[in-house]
Amino acid sequence: MSVTSERQTAKRAQILKGAMAVFLRLGYAGTSMDRVATEAGVSKQTIYSHFQDKEGLFRSLIEGETLARFEAVFQLDPHQVDPETLLRRLAQIYFTQVVDNSQYVPLLRIVIGESERFPELARLFTETVAQRGKKLLCEYFRHHPELSIRDPEAIAQIFFGSMVSWVILQKMLYGEASFDLSRDRVVNQLIDLIVGHSGNRSYSD
Repeated sequence: MSVTSERQTAKRAQILKGAMAVFLRLGYAGTSMDRVATEAGVSKQTIYSHFQDKEGLFRSLIEGETLARFEAVFQLDPHQVDPETLLRRLAQIYFTQVVDNSQYVPLLRIVIGESERFPELARLFTETVAQRGKKLLCEYFRHHPELSIRDPEAIAQIFFGSMVSWVILQKMLYGEASFDLSRDRVVNQLIDLIVGHSGNRSYSD
């Protein structure tokens, strides 16, 4: 990587760090490019040279906190990774790298909380995360006909959707005190349903 490219990458990261702080503090509506520029210590013109607009900036944050963490898994040769291993890797990445070690939950709060006023946020989230993630998993399922999955898109939706709903209920709606359902139990049962091992194994909580 050239010195210029390294500087551009560093500047982009600086802007995203500043933008994240502003979005989490003020929400989507309260965030402006002027505020981001001040937080990031750059000019507004510099921000526009990297990101087209506020929506593009928010999109990049979502991609960085979610989808980018999954990409490496799907670079593997699908014939070299068995379905159970892949699904467990996806679940592990989602829960440990995304949910536990990123700003995913606060960003999701913004998307849900402001989606009525800014429906483009909801579309942005589904297009960036859900749709692209489902497409990647659908392609994997199509490489494994032995799973006998008649509707790969629906199964991919069930897999990702179940994990997201667990996060919403447990982490955002404070369901941990009311529902004794660990994420490991959810993942184990999802894999049993998809891989077809239901009833053949038992898991501890």
